Amino acid sequence: MRLLGSTLFALLAFVGLGSAKSSSGDSVLVLLDPSLEKENYSLFFSGLEKRGYDLTFRAPKDVSPAITEYDVPSFAHVILFTPETKSYAKDITPQSLVGLLSEKTNLLIALSPKQTPLTSLASEFSLILPPPGTPLVSHHPARDGPATVVPVSVSSSPVITAGTPLVWFSGAPHAIGNNPYLVPILRAPAESFGADSTDDSGADAIVDASEKGGEGLWAGSQMDLVTGFQTAENSRVVFAGGVELFSDDYARKELAPGKPSGNAAFARDVAAWVFQESNVFRVDSVSHHRLNETATPEVYTTNDQIVFTAQISKYNSRTSSWQPYSGIDDLQLEFTMLDPHVRTTLPAVPSVPGTYQVQFRAPDRHGVFKFIIAWRRKGQTFLHSSTTVPVVPPRHDGYPRFLSAAWPYYAGAISTSAGFFVFAALWLAGDVKGEKRKGSKTE
Repeated sequence: MRLLGSTLFALLAFVGLGSAKSSSGDSVLVLLDPSLEKENYSLFFSGLEKRGYDLTFRAPKDVSPAITEYDVPSFAHVILFTPETKSYAKDITPQSLVGLLSEKTNLLIALSPKQTPLTSLASEFSLILPPPGTPLVSHHPARDGPATVVPVSVSSSPVITAGTPLVWFSGAPHAIGNNPYLVPILRAPAESFGADSTDDSGADAIVDASEKGGEGLWAGSQMDLVTGFQTAENSRVVFAGGVELFSDDYARKELAPGKPSGNAAFARDVAAWVFQESNVFRVDSVSHHRLNETATPEVYTTNDQIVFTAQISKYNSRTSSWQPYSGIDDLQLEFTMLDPHVRTTLPAVPSVPGTYQVQFRAPDRHGVFKFIIAWRRKGQTFLHSSTTVPVVPPRHDGYPRFLSAAWPYYAGAISTSAGFFVFAALWLAGDVKGEKRKGSKTE
């Protein structure tokens, strides 16, 4: 009975995995280098097809199918497994690939130690590559096989599933700049370095080249092997230092007898992230109103109590649907006019999934304000929302008629007025009586 339950669970999990789709589309163009055999990457490609992707293969120099038609991308995602290609068709240039990202097409790019057009493309994304012909080399731990085939531990990352085993890597390392849009995925081992030969005979030349370039020594965990980049429009691109990372040979290559590598799981997670299956969020709607009201006013008055609400959902690739999500614990709201006048946390409402709400007082400043949500975290979809509202001073009949703090001034004004009338009455009355007495004596 237990075996039947386990089998049923595995079957349901497989069915759920097979129905998974991207939040941005399922069409994929694969540019495969002529030197590579499609069958050597069957596990990776078949895994994509089982998850619902429609793969179209094309050689780098072919003109059909076109990557864009009438300036509109023909595919939602593009895979470039072209480590040896130095010339492409006219529709594939570094500029056109950057243009695809601006049109929200995602890219998965495999680099190599050789100088190719993709090398210059990587530099546009703040990736710093070593001199050509400088693969990653490591002699530790001791193992059979070439020193350029390196086992790499998978560090914690929002992109990769925790607990993924070591992966086999062969290719070129790279350093990354300070661009905030970069997402490190796989770092080089501390004992590895870049060299032009496995016997370290060219180590001095590499050091000299790195010093001349001002980039430091190509060694240790300062180097990255797989790096992601997420644009402001939330399109994604991944640069992998070697295409063998996705191969069947490395997926089946054991770390030790009976201990498989993590290449298959790693490649699946990388593809899920770059094709926007995982870590994808969106702001469904926002609303605002005064406290104890429900209707959204056209204007607010200074010092009004405002209630702001946002609905946020996360994409579930297993069901291909958006579901309310309340797991963001560091969301903020800004009420800004040029500069933020109010910046406050936007917490989730415990009883309503996907709902975030906050109450605050409008500043004592009139003008055109904006409700702004700007949530940016590495590896996660950027959330941005902007809603404009005017804030006005109270109307002339909106002010209180009497202020309790002004009673001393009221009393002073009343007493002064009363004293003036008393003085005027006494003075005028005294003058009239004096004139009458004086006139009677003269007669």
